[in-house]
Amino acid sequence: MKPGQTQRTPWIVGVSGASGTPYAAAVLRALLEAGERVDLVVSRASRLTLLDETGISFRDAHWQDDLREWLSRGADGKPDTFQVDIGGVRHWSAGDLAAGPSSGSYPSKGMLIVPASTACVAGVALGLSKDLLQRAASVTLKERRKLVVAVRETPLNGQTLRHLVTLDDAGASVVPASPGFYAGATHIQDLVDFVAGRVLDAAGVEHGLYRRWKGELGRGDATRTT
Repeated sequence: MKPGQTQRTPWIVGVSGASGTPYAAAVLRALLEAGERVDLVVSRASRLTLLDETGISFRDAHWQDDLREWLSRGADGKPDTFQVDIGGVRHWSAGDLAAGPSSGSYPSKGMLIVPASTACVAGVALGLSKDLLQRAASVTLKERRKLVVAVRETPLNGQTLRHLVTLDDAGASVVPASPGFYAGATHIQDLVDFVAGRVLDAAGVEHGLYRRWKGELGRGDATRTT
């Protein structure tokens, strides 16, 4: 590092194969808007989900173009909804177990897994490290950094619940992808942004994705007149 330079300390964002790629897109956009640096790991299974939910093929060799197209879309699939500068993103292939985030000496602020599949939850809870996403999560836990797991599945069976308790005991924050309605949602994007905002709340990242509860009844009704 050259004199005068500051160390790049990113948030690692892992995208697993669960349904819910709009949640990941909303988190990524908010992190970049907040001026955060991001290291992105997109699992192999999540690429199939992304293709199914958006029609976008996420390719390692063309990740910048594919990411830019993905983040520009709204939760309703409409293209060119958002303008996003992805200059703060570094991409690591999910199969690259020699990547920076695979080591505890690699600096990061923590890791957000959004959405997190039950298979991903199990792998992290059991310390399997079968790909870079799981390995980076294991490193985050052992280094006592923030790990936020946005689990997206229903119903949850006993085995998954035990895995989630294991992650909680290890210091992770478990954030179910469960949108709230008190913020006055009028569009699918509002519901997605609520979940993304709760993920960022758990990480301690400032954002303006949803209206916070202030103890005043009736403020969530968008049709209410005064």
